[in-house]
Amino acid sequence: MIRLENISFDHCIKCTVCTVYCPVTRASALYPGPKQSGPDTERLRIKNPELLDDSLKYCNNCKRCEIACPSDVRIADLIQHAKARREKGSFRPRDFLLSRTDLLGKLATPIAPLANFFTHQTWFKKALERVLKIPSQRVFPKYGWGRFDRRFRRHARKQATYNRKVVYFPGCYVNYNNHDLGFSVVKVLNALGFGVEVNYEACCGVPLIANGYMDKARDNARRNIDSLNSAAEKINGRIVSASSTCTMALRHEYRHLLEMDDGGLWDRVDYITRFIRREFDNGNIPEMKPVNLTAAYHAPCHLERMGSVLDTVDVLRRIPGLRLVLIHSECCGISGTYGFKQELYQVSQDVGADTLRRLQAVSPDVVITDCETCKWQIEMNTSLKALHPVSILARALV
Repeated sequence: MIRLENISFDHCIKCTVCTVYCPVTRASALYPGPKQSGPDTERLRIKNPELLDDSLKYCNNCKRCEIACPSDVRIADLIQHAKARREKGSFRPRDFLLSRTDLLGKLATPIAPLANFFTHQTWFKKALERVLKIPSQRVFPKYGWGRFDRRFRRHARKQATYNRKVVYFPGCYVNYNNHDLGFSVVKVLNALGFGVEVNYEACCGVPLIANGYMDKARDNARRNIDSLNSAAEKINGRIVSASSTCTMALRHEYRHLLEMDDGGLWDRVDYITRFIRREFDNGNIPEMKPVNLTAAYHAPCHLERMGSVLDTVDVLRRIPGLRLVLIHSECCGISGTYGFKQELYQVSQDVGADTLRRLQAVSPDVVITDCETCKWQIEMNTSLKALHPVSILARALV
């Protein structure tokens, strides 16, 4: 049956520019491309819902097809819905675990040193490869001790002293892995004169979407919509996130891919550098000292999809002493949980090979990227350290 609320496939003019821009199509002959997997086959799937072939799994949801499309066809959304229908009802232990970031975080953070020890042991990774088909070559991110949202409570009293406030959605990575980035966000927002309220109900839902668990993703989305809207209304302020993928989920995926009423959440959420740039443009620029670094900037796919890359570049260019090198960024290949699947691992490596070579060729002191999984891919495949733009900005504050 045709779903009248989503017939964007009918706007496809068959120009194939999406296929030209697709990084997976260039890396693997096993994927026919977004045009065929998306609008072309969607017409057939309407007539026969069973036409859900195995090639769908190769789409990494980077959304570069949607960036390139001249007709605003929601190509990636069509493919994600088809993937979810194909996988519905099947229990896949690996995909279940990879998509439950909150579950893994809650189990691992109380025993972080032990969890980090095991996930970096060759024999343990070989066992995961054999049992769960998680490639042993993949390096796992380290867990932090405890949770960021709980550690932040000690700072809540100070935050209440600010007249202006924002709600900060830290996402899974900050909450369970990189607490330092979370505190850098707080430091920068405080320097701009904003108190911070941390609000974390559940994972944004992108790992669930990527693994076909649409119903669970909607459950998470509903919790976040209610909680974040309530918090923003209470302080009469904005919501910020420092994860490009989380921001995309809050602003776009809930309304479009998951087709939910988000109560206006999309209009309350800013990616962190967009929020900072707006303050800078209004003359609210904190005192900064030179950082004296050469940095190569890698723009993540989801940040490009939101049109916020220039916000990050503008903020970085205002940091004294930072020598910024802009490379021709394409998909780094990891695409969240995509690069943690044995059957897709080599594709993910091939997708990111050119971008990783460009970064290495610059030989910078540091790579700057807005995406946590891009950071993992860069640090695993090069000798370079990758930092978030807010981490660099926090270093520059006097």
